[in-house]
Amino acid sequence: MVQVAIMGYGTIGSGVAEILEKNRDAVAAAVGEEVVLKYVLDLREFPGSPVEDKLIHEFHIIEEDPEIDVVVETMGGLNPSYPFVKASLLAGKHVATSNKALVAAYGTELLAIAREKGVNFFFEASVGGGIPIIRPLYRCLSGEKIEEITGILNGTTNYILTKMDQEGASFEDALKEAQELGYAERNPEADIEGYDSCRKIAILTAMATGHEVNFEDIYTEGITKITDVDFQYAERLGASIKLFGSSRMSGDEVHAWVAPVMIGRSHPLYAVSDVFNGILVKGNMLGVSMFYGSGAGKLPTASAVVADIIEAVQNKHANVKIGWDEKRLAIADMGSASWRYFVRIAGDKEQKEKAENIFGHVEMMDTGDAEEFAILTDEMRETDFQKRAAAFGEDRIRQRIRAEL
Repeated sequence: MVQVAIMGYGTIGSGVAEILEKNRDAVAAAVGEEVVLKYVLDLREFPGSPVEDKLIHEFHIIEEDPEIDVVVETMGGLNPSYPFVKASLLAGKHVATSNKALVAAYGTELLAIAREKGVNFFFEASVGGGIPIIRPLYRCLSGEKIEEITGILNGTTNYILTKMDQEGASFEDALKEAQELGYAERNPEADIEGYDSCRKIAILTAMATGHEVNFEDIYTEGITKITDVDFQYAERLGASIKLFGSSRMSGDEVHAWVAPVMIGRSHPLYAVSDVFNGILVKGNMLGVSMFYGSGAGKLPTASAVVADIIEAVQNKHANVKIGWDEKRLAIADMGSASWRYFVRIAGDKEQKEKAENIFGHVEMMDTGDAEEFAILTDEMRETDFQKRAAAFGEDRIRQRIRAEL
């Protein structure tokens, strides 16, 4: 019999407990023995809940109990999750977590401790919720050289952008609705400013390259400046706007960034809408593969955690080769990346001529607003675009969105 402790009985933690109970036969069949929940650590009381008799309030009980084989961390944040996870690994216990902030900030150290102690630190649920992506990278695609990972990695921002695209909603109204439906937090900064996606693409880039990635090195731009007018232009182009987290590996150069991108209907991620996530992986032999599904939610995310519990039990006495080493990966400056650019400009015919003179060959368009027009440039380096924008006069540029059209 394998005994498990869950730290944090919120949305995901309660989902893990529910799956361990409802799918106990399937879990036991997968590992060859019964998997039993022994403790649930939380500061709160849950009278009448299925885990009422398993509740504890002090971490040392888990740390010091030799019968606990696997510790599940679903508290979120860094404190006390980081010291609790570290102590669990040092005590020779396997850990499964859904906490992308923890993995992005301390994954290198925790993976090293797990290797040293001969246990495992698994984090499938930290990226993409219920979508299998971490395990495919170190199992199914282990013989590939990964050239690109691009994903819609945040369901909240994808929901907001979908409402703006399909219903013409303003950013403010779409965000308010997302909050009312529980998709966005009262303070949505981590989602709408791109910070959540940044940590996730940092983890995926580290998995793909085998080296540590500091999420603070990744250029990050959120969706707060996207407007309904941008989507009016996008419709004319047969396009949409998505928040991408992306890393592209070419030789020794690695670009990684988070930003809104205007994409056409032929793009593999174009149809990923609402709160769903989609992740594109390009390998040098495989070509392009897509992973799509529920990027968040109680049971989808908990399902990924339970899969980690199963793999930990299957490798109870061995460390699985996963993750990355301590060598810090250098992320190329965003200025060296190349794009087409969608640009909205205030002005009349004279400004259109000026735009053509400065930006070179462009596609010109408008939506009937006599006070502005838009251009779609040819591909150019970001630094080149910035120079041209400065020469044009940035006071007249109302919007700039990178484009893959």
